[in-house]
Amino acid sequence: MHIVLIPGDGIGPEVTAAAKEVIAATGTHIDWIEAPAGLAAVEQFGDPLPESTLDLVRKYRVALKGPCTTPVGKGFRSINVRLRQGLDLYASIRPVKTLPHVKVPFTDVDIVVVRENTEGLYAGLEHEVVPGVVESLRIITKPAAERIVRYAFEFARHHDRRRVTFCHKADVMRLSDGLFLQCARQVADDFPFVEFEERHIDNVCMELALDPTKFDVLVMENLFGDVISDLCAGLVGGLGLVPGANLGSRYAVFEAVHGSAPDIAGKGLANPIAVIRSAAMMLEYIGKRSAAERIERAVCKTLEAGVGLTRDLGGDGTTRTITDALIRHLAV
Repeated sequence: MHIVLIPGDGIGPEVTAAAKEVIAATGTHIDWIEAPAGLAAVEQFGDPLPESTLDLVRKYRVALKGPCTTPVGKGFRSINVRLRQGLDLYASIRPVKTLPHVKVPFTDVDIVVVRENTEGLYAGLEHEVVPGVVESLRIITKPAAERIVRYAFEFARHHDRRRVTFCHKADVMRLSDGLFLQCARQVADDFPFVEFEERHIDNVCMELALDPTKFDVLVMENLFGDVISDLCAGLVGGLGLVPGANLGSRYAVFEAVHGSAPDIAGKGLANPIAVIRSAAMMLEYIGKRSAAERIERAVCKTLEAGVGLTRDLGGDGTTRTITDALIRHLAV
């Protein structure tokens, strides 16, 4: 099977190389089609996300992506925003689950954040009204609202989840979030066997800090989802451990959600677990569920053993040692 690989910037090539090794160790054969994005693409093509990269994803449908840096102050739009809008990757999926050996305040956290990925303030519709006054448009449409909430309910139904919580601020943004909330209620009516609740986003933030174990599937608009998904990652150890997926009706891009960490790039110190777990999500997506489950078990066993872990996990290991440990535990 052909899958597009976007190594990205900074530590991206190192952590995606580790993911390729772990996937190969499961016995899964993939023909990787490498595509540029990020700073290297700017130097080569004058664009951090060349159209040729988008075309490759359109051709092969599935991609694994490392972290990319969007140049600041050079007029380039966010790579991730362009990727999601260009491929209509309307659903961002962030599973957040407590892992062994990771010191965090809570145990038994098991949340999936489902984020609308193409609209809201991240639609990128901004202009300067007069000097010193900038206006940003927050776009909410009924079709996009309905499909992301429906995705959340379908996800809950297929993954034995008990509750979907819709997060909003309709008391303040009565038209935009009011429309979203109305759509959520209508979709929820089609899934009477899944519990539905609606909560203000600020209340959700407070409740996550007090007791995140009460939540199951959270669904919300783009900006809220960006903030909440990172907040939830912090509950289980940070962005270096949490996988991510961007899904549409036709294409899928799986990615590590952390930054490119240029300060440690090329030093072999990066933790590859986030991109490896994203690769496991990718394997499940293409029907390789057994391989995906083996990778998840290997991650847990590696963390439990505590040998070869990188510095961010309390060890003194390297990208190489943690990758080798993961591969060893695939066979256990």
